[in-house]
Amino acid sequence: MSTPKPFPQTGFLRYLEHLDASVSRDGAMPESLASILSARDGAVTRLIDLLKAMQATQHAALDTQQVADALRRDQKFARPGQPSAHIVQLRQQQAAARQASSQSKQALIRLAAAFVREAGIEVPQRVALEVFITQWIDAHVPKDVNVAA
Repeated sequence: MSTPKPFPQTGFLRYLEHLDASVSRDGAMPESLASILSARDGAVTRLIDLLKAMQATQHAALDTQQVADALRRDQKFARPGQPSAHIVQLRQQQAAARQASSQSKQALIRLAAAFVREAGIEVPQRVALEVFITQWIDAHVPKDVNVAA
């Protein structure tokens, strides 16, 4: 089974959660991001929600992959005929994991649209919102912020 890859912006998410209503300029936040977040009242809250949704989407994708791997591995050695209770349980887990993955992706798109609207960010035409927001966050949101809480 694959090991869980940590969410790259976990430290910055904790930083934002501990931030009061005003955007701090302590060097933990890039200037371009600080200007976007300080100009809009709800942008910080929307960014927190968006980062949590991205984290949930990553976790759901990992769960889906792990269940699919287990099902593939166990079906390889299953006897022909009626599936065993274990295989049926794995199929049910796979269906639940796929549904959770789908729901988390839908929530991510909904929250990305809200953040882009709130922050006043222009999304280029012919670029999927999910792809754009992932690239935007990779480019603008720091990955290595440590919060002393």
